[in-house]
Amino acid sequence: MAKEDLIENYAGVNEVAERLNIHPESVRRLIRQGKLPAIKFGNKWLVEKDVLEQFAGHYDPRPGNKATLL
Repeated sequence: MAKEDLIENYAGVNEVAERLNIHPESVRRLIRQGKLPAIKFGNKWLVEKDVLEQFAGHYDPRPGNKATLL
């Protein structure tokens, strides 16, 4: 499997922010809090696109609502 194929399975912070309709710093906060699983590659956070879609299906960006993967 080529490196490009592996990278296509992951989304960066900005792409995740666009998908969830939130600010990129809010994405980083969700990752730091352990609510959104991600891996750090160099100095960038990457989220698996499958995990992102599952998370997005349950995520409500309004303040005060709890974001969880399950």
